[in-house]
Amino acid sequence: MRDELKQDLAGTVRAVAKLGYEVVEFYAPYYQWAEAQAKDVRKLLDDLGIRCLSTHNGPQSFEAAGISKAIELNQIIGSKYIVLASAGRENSLDAWKAVAERLNQSSEKFQPLGLRAGYHNHAAEFKPMDGKRPMEVLAANTNKDVMLQLDVGTCVEAGSDPVAWINQNPGRIRSIHCKDWSPDAGKGYKVLFAEGVAPWKQIFEAVEKTGGVEYYLIEQEGSAYPPLETAERCLATYKKMRS
Repeated sequence: MRDELKQDLAGTVRAVAKLGYEVVEFYAPYYQWAEAQAKDVRKLLDDLGIRCLSTHNGPQSFEAAGISKAIELNQIIGSKYIVLASAGRENSLDAWKAVAERLNQSSEKFQPLGLRAGYHNHAAEFKPMDGKRPMEVLAANTNKDVMLQLDVGTCVEAGSDPVAWINQNPGRIRSIHCKDWSPDAGKGYKVLFAEGVAPWKQIFEAVEKTGGVEYYLIEQEGSAYPPLETAERCLATYKKMRS
C-alpha cells in the first residue's frame, strides 16, 4: 500500500483496518513525520483498534545523529521493534559483521526504553558469500534480543529453506513477512500469498513452535489486482488457512 499511503495515509490505514487487518507496519518514510503527525497516527490506530508493532527503517534510525528521532516516533505510535529494512549492498562478510555490531549497539539503546532492534532480510542475505550466507553472520554476531524478521519470499527465491532457518534460530523469528514466490516466468513475487512455492503449513508450525513468532505481516510486491483488492484476497486466504 505504499503509493496509497503517500496519497492518503489516514484513509489507507482505515481501509486495511476495515478489511480485518489487526497489525500494520509503517515503512521508512514514516521517519519524516513530525511529532504531532505521529500522535495523530497513534490516535487513528487506537480509534480503529489496530496496532503498529514494528517499523521499517533506513540506516539513519541506527546512527548516532538519527536514533533519538526513531526512538521518539516508535514510542509515540506504540511500536515494539525498530527494524533495519536493508543493509545495502555489503560486499564482504566483515561488512556484514559491522552491520551486526550496529544492530547490537542500537539494541543496547532501545532495550531500556522498551524497544527492540530487528533486521529484515532480502534475497542477498541468503546467497552464499565466501562460503557463508550473510544471514548466518548476522544471526551469529547479534545478541538474542535482535529480531530476525523473516521475509519468506526472498528466502525461498534465494534457494534457502525457510523452515530450516527458523529451526536454526529459536526464539528470534518474532515476526515474518508472509510473501510468496513462484519460479514460473513472469510471476516471481507477484503471486498472491499461498499461491507460490513457499511451504506455509510447515512455516507456520515451525515459527510457532520454535521461532517465537508474535505477529504476522502480509507483504505483496505487486499483483494482477489493485492494491486494496490484493490485500483483501491475501487476508482471506490467510484466514482460511489458519481457521
